[in-house]
Amino acid sequence: MKRTNVKNMAFCALCTAVIAVCSQIVVPMTVPFTMQTFAVFCTLGLLGGKWGTVSVLLYVLLGAAGVPVFAEFTGGMGIILGSTGGYIIGFVFSALVYWGITKLFGNGLVPMILAMAAGLLVCYAFGTVWFMAVYSRENGGVGLLTALGWCVFPFIIPDAVKIALAITVTRRVSKYAGTKKQAA
Repeated sequence: MKRTNVKNMAFCALCTAVIAVCSQIVVPMTVPFTMQTFAVFCTLGLLGGKWGTVSVLLYVLLGAAGVPVFAEFTGGMGIILGSTGGYIIGFVFSALVYWGITKLFGNGLVPMILAMAAGLLVCYAFGTVWFMAVYSRENGGVGLLTALGWCVFPFIIPDAVKIALAITVTRRVSKYAGTKKQAA
């Protein structure tokens, strides 16, 4: 096995653990939020699309298997299949979007910003559709604007701040961590 693959796997495991830890950090607001999104985008920025996606997928699979890596030390298929599980699965789609955009346009600041913003929008879209389906099945129909008002609108500004913070951290830490932000 190549030394770079071992290094990438080690960074992948480390970033998966960071996502799990940041999922437990709750910022109390009117609508509380975690630092999970920040960690996902730091992971993508530090590891690049390929290994970042592997790390995010590993996080989701660990949680789905029951390891308590999701917010409030929860895990299991009940969380994934619940009303907010689509946002967790949406992180994998965010990673794939990030990978695609950075593969096409490189790892500069502008492509990174666009890739993270587009990834977040994809996560919002997938998660909201999932939320509406699960909520409607359990409680009756819910409108799109209502679902967005509950699940997206309160998080737009905090998530934009988290992306800005992730980009800042990524650009500073990658110099010292020896990670290669490869798009492929």
